[in-house]
This record gives sequence, structure tokens and C-alpha cells, in this order.
Amino acid sequence: MSHDQNFKNLILDYPREAIQFAAAAEAAAIDQGARILPIRQEQLKERLGARFRELDTPLLVEWPDGRREALLFVFEEETKPRRFSIHRLAHYCLDLAELIGTERVVPVVIFLHSGAYPTQLILGGDHQHYLEFRYLTCPLFSTPARQHFDSPNLVARLNLPNMAYVPEDKLDVYAQAVRGLLELEPDPERQIKYLDFIDIYTHLTENERVIYQQRYAPEADAMSGFAERFMQIGEKKGHQEGLQEGLREGLQEGLQEGHQEGLQEGEAKILLHLLTLKFGPPSEAVRARVQAADPDTLLAWSARVLTASGPDEVFAERDGR
Repeated sequence: MSHDQNFKNLILDYPREAIQFAAAAEAAAIDQGARILPIRQEQLKERLGARFRELDTPLLVEWPDGRREALLFVFEEETKPRRFSIHRLAHYCLDLAELIGTERVVPVVIFLHSGAYPTQLILGGDHQHYLEFRYLTCPLFSTPARQHFDSPNLVARLNLPNMAYVPEDKLDVYAQAVRGLLELEPDPERQIKYLDFIDIYTHLTENERVIYQQRYAPEADAMSGFAERFMQIGEKKGHQEGLQEGLREGLQEGLQEGHQEGLQEGEAKILLHLLTLKFGPPSEAVRARVQAADPDTLLAWSARVLTASGPDEVFAERDGR
């Protein structure tokens, strides 16, 4: 999955937290009575045609009692700043302002990596400027991670791995991100989904993961609890097929929304997570076997992880499989 899609999912799942983190000054006026709604992609495609970029994330803030005009936030993520076009962003904001019928627009650009990028666009002649355009920047690469270790904002905690920190703080950064996920997100299905987000951007080596499990045992144990929840769902069904159905129900959102690579790759990632949580980092041979398996086999192996005493029991040949 692309970085753009990762951040689009994050903003759509946690719109209020995203605004509070990336546009704090504007967020101060958004009380709990305001509704934050994503603008439907179908509407944007129909009205903007080829100018619409699917991975932009416009959010409309509305006050149901009508005491304040709607406020439009336009989020964009740029992994490589050299690809950023301020002209395109300005054009897109003008299109959206006309479409929604508002002049209250807040453009926000999240920069993942360092690099040069323009911060304003000024059009004019010799006599005066006729158009001035600026946007809010959220440069994750230069944001000190330690300043957000105890943040109550889930978007900030999940992005700790994308912030600035010294190499020796890497495990602390990972631990605080996971701790934030466990403390601030009660939904186990989203916990699974955003544990993957943290893993993608932290890039722990197998050795670092072993050290993490030793140093931060409570968090590691809590993540193992994810697997236990899905086992309980299945056990209520009363048989192995029920366990598999429960696993599929619990992982469906993450697989559909968070893994565009396909069902096979999504289930492979989940199985590798479960193996790591229960038995430690899998060997390269195990990884290769998992990544080569078909979805039905992966689902069967995932069910076995929950009751197996070791990896050999997970991959034991049963019923011809």
C-alpha cells in the first residue's frame, strides 16, 4: 500500500485528531458539537473530472445549529517534497471552494521526508500582487518525537516513527506508539490495522523486535491479546469453521481497507503478526512459506496459531494440507 493511502485511511478514520495534530490553531474553534465529514469521492470525480486526485483528503466541518459557516480542510501527504506542486494544490483548493460554496478553506500538507518545497505562491505584475496562496505545513521529519511521547492525540502517537529521533530512541518510539494505540483506540480491529501502520514506518529488524519484546513485555503481552480476542469470537461459533469465520470477521475491515495488495498478501501479513506475537520473529524459511501459501491455507494456519504450542504445530500437515 502507498504512503498516500496509509495517510488517507488515517485521516478518514481519525479526522478530528488529524485536524488537531496538523492544524492546531484552526482546530481550537472546532467544538464537540461540530460534525466532520469527508467529501464523497464520487461527488468530486463527477464535478472535478481529471483534476480530482483520489488520494487527497478533503474534510468538511459543519455546525448543525448554523452558527458558523462550514470550514473545509484539504489534507495532502507528500512522501518526496520535490514532487509537491503548490500550483496544483492552489488549483484544487479553488475548485473545492467553488464546489462547496465557501471561502473558508484550510490547506494542510504532511511532509514525510525532508527536502525543499515552496511555502507560498504569489501571482502578480509590476504594480501589485493579485493572488497569494499559502498552506499549513506538517513536517513530520523535523517534528521531535519525544515531545509527543505522552500525547493524548492518537494521530500524533501513531506517527511517532515518522518524527525526528536519535537511533538509540527507536525502540522507545515504537513502544510509545504501540502504547498510544492500546490506550487511545479501544477497537481491537483498528488496533490490528494500525499496529501494521506502526510496523511499516518503524522498520524494526528481527533483533530489534526481540529486544522490544523483552524490554516492553506488557505491551507485547497486550498485542498477544489481539489474537486471543479473535480466538474467543471463533470459539463461540463452536467448531473450527466457526473459529475461521470469527478470524475472518475480525480481520475483514483491515483486509478490505488496509491491504490493497489483495486477500492473500493481507492474510499473510496478519499471520506473520500472530506468529511474531506468540512465538517471536519467524525465520526466513517460515516467512517464505507463509508468503507462498493460498488464502484458505493462511486462514487455517492463523486459526492454529491461537492454540499451538510451537510453530511446527501451526504448519503440521492435516487433511492433506
